[in-house]
Amino acid sequence: MMSAEQLTIQATFGVALLALLIGHQLGDHIAQTDKQADNKAAKGRAGLRAMAGHLLSYHLTAGAVLAGTAFTLELPLSPVGVAAGFAFSIVSHAILDRRTPVRRLLRLTGSPVFAQQTSPVCGMYVADQALHWFSLLVSALLIARL
Repeated sequence: MMSAEQLTIQATFGVALLALLIGHQLGDHIAQTDKQADNKAAKGRAGLRAMAGHLLSYHLTAGAVLAGTAFTLELPLSPVGVAAGFAFSIVSHAILDRRTPVRRLLRLTGSPVFAQQTSPVCGMYVADQALHWFSLLVSALLIARL
């Protein structure tokens, strides 16, 4: 039989994951500006500025969704867990959005054509989103367990 603490951890994980996934959709597709999307993988100051702006708006959006959800449901979040989850999200998001790591991973897994594909789906975009979702799974685990 599961303890109340185990059930609380599991519920926190599920709610945190859902909130992070919704925050991701809003942060990556609504809060991100065209300029950020176009320049975040660029070299130099323009690329760093675009990436920093995207990471800030994305994580403020995701944080607002998580905070609003946690407040409404009286979810027991610890500052350490939230900090660890968001730190992992920031680092992983910054790495993935440089695009080169995603392209390399697709080549390593035998999908170089998918990395170049733009129709009927953009292979890089689909792979990028799958990796973001995996990263959010890890973030939710950190939030729930710490």
